[in-house]
Amino acid sequence: MSGRTPQHIVVLMGGPSAEREVSLSTARGCAEAMRGEGYDVTELDAGADLVARLQQIAPDVVFNALHGRWGEDGCVQGILEWMRLPYTHSGVLASATAMDKARSKDVYRAAGLPVMQSRIVLRADAAADHVLPTPYVIKPNNEGSSVGIYIVKEGDAPVALPDTMPETIMVETYAPGRELTCTVLGAPGRERALPVTEIHMDGWYDYEAKYAPGGSRHTVPANLPADITAACRSFALRAHAALGCRSISRTDFRWDDARGIDGLILLETNTQPGMTPTSLSPEQAAQDGITFGMLCRELVEDASCDR
Repeated sequence: MSGRTPQHIVVLMGGPSAEREVSLSTARGCAEAMRGEGYDVTELDAGADLVARLQQIAPDVVFNALHGRWGEDGCVQGILEWMRLPYTHSGVLASATAMDKARSKDVYRAAGLPVMQSRIVLRADAAADHVLPTPYVIKPNNEGSSVGIYIVKEGDAPVALPDTMPETIMVETYAPGRELTCTVLGAPGRERALPVTEIHMDGWYDYEAKYAPGGSRHTVPANLPADITAACRSFALRAHAALGCRSISRTDFRWDDARGIDGLILLETNTQPGMTPTSLSPEQAAQDGITFGMLCRELVEDASCDR
């Protein structure tokens, strides 16, 4: 960030998305860490009066701790650009593209990155009949935190999807294997990939597994062959660059170890990875000697408009 050192930080939290509770947890931890770094911090629940509240507070930097739609898909970023308030994380276009699973897959393919076959279909069509050979995964096209995930296995009937699912959804060929993830951190020109994490859980890596204490176990750095570790880090950097991400992102993978490097598949890139007590990116940063406070400070110091 150019100009004077930021002193007053507004942490945007909560908001109206399905990931509100995750955002509140992320924001509280980040606010506490930034106070420990010497910043004056105001926590702000992002409601309908957001613009008026930000005009009243007039912060030096907005730390975007929102998750999910509206806070992570380019909408809030557009408001902050219009208000000319420097903010953290990715800008409008990268946020919108990464949140849209179909469009981000198009970007991955153009960058030569491996993804599974998928289709965007009507919810009613997916509930009426199999639209891909089993096994496959049904998911909203623009939610995070594994909200609304269904796995249809071989021999299963089509899923009776609830009305809470969007009218159009993504259906994706199931990627078997181990759950891996890698964070990219750094201002433009200084991006580096952090250690790779393997996630262990008893079932699917769903919302509860991600955020409930004991829901999953993490091995960081992951016990992987050197070529798989290198590929995860390289693919994460390439995904970050291809999407136009800024400051921090986390790319998730599945790896079928029976297929070697050909079994490594990108799932998605998160432009605002969680920073809760059970989150992955802070664990990876700690492995590189970056404390939670240092991580938050690095994001604040890269804050800007025109991202």
